[in-house]
Amino acid sequence: MMITMAQAINKTLAQEMERDERIVILGEDVGPDGGVFRVTEGLVDRFGHERVIDTPLAESGIIGASIGMSAMGLRPVPEIQFMGFVYPAFNQIISHVARLRNRTRGRFSAPLTIRMPYGAGVKALEHHSESTEALFCQIPGLTVVVPSTPYEAKGLLSSAIRSDDPVIFLEPSRLYRSGKQEVPEESYQIPIGKARLVREGRDLTIIAWGAMIPVVEKAAEDAQSLGIAVEILDLRTLSPLDKESFISSVRKTGRALVVHEAPKTCGLGAEIAAIINEAALLSLEAPILRVTGWDITVPLPKNEDYYYPGPERILRGIRRLMEF
Repeated sequence: MMITMAQAINKTLAQEMERDERIVILGEDVGPDGGVFRVTEGLVDRFGHERVIDTPLAESGIIGASIGMSAMGLRPVPEIQFMGFVYPAFNQIISHVARLRNRTRGRFSAPLTIRMPYGAGVKALEHHSESTEALFCQIPGLTVVVPSTPYEAKGLLSSAIRSDDPVIFLEPSRLYRSGKQEVPEESYQIPIGKARLVREGRDLTIIAWGAMIPVVEKAAEDAQSLGIAVEILDLRTLSPLDKESFISSVRKTGRALVVHEAPKTCGLGAEIAAIINEAALLSLEAPILRVTGWDITVPLPKNEDYYYPGPERILRGIRRLMEF
């Protein structure tokens, strides 16, 4: 079936709820309205208000309730309406979600999947367009997953919901309806913690994830016209990182470019660069470069395109690396 990412996520939620009656969805407007992006559309009609729960506008309460549900045997899938709204729930996520298994020495766990759209590209205001994945990647006990296609979204979300530990599942809002892809009707899982080779190349490795993958692919096509063969890795899981995938690729190509839309300072690209330096320094033929968002609050829609890394900026990074 040819479907969008939003449809793939919706179908996965429905299939997982059919499979396991312990799964419940909760969040702001997830019921009759189907969520702000209509990703949960139709689920309340199918599974009822006891399993698809509209909550107050209280992110801390949404996650706090989910912790209690998960500790007592349910498998909640809470939705945070936008990534920039998650900050009131940080205490719950850091102090309890991530630590419950360790704190109770394995007596309890928190098998919940926290879904939230992230990133710029839909002309929304600041808190609606943020990309702060690095904040979650620093927290022990959390798994962080980001799909980049409808196929990836379905398989990764299924794996996340079936995990016995908490998963932060970030959905690139820019890609919800940007295109369709052939996706199997039946349920399937994509392993968490494994990167995806998007494109093979010999000259340079680009490491990216989520909404940046289509942008990077366009830049790689432009580079191909210049005789530069770019290899692209989609990390898919940001924590834990599939280090071997990008270390092996950089050892082959000798050059690395990390692309993310989050601010540059202390972004995940810095950690990836450090790992490459530690493991593959002698294979490098050029410094590791980053093309990222700027160290500012995401601007208002009029200036969003200046903030968002586009194919032109990425191509400039590629050409700069090839000059060494």
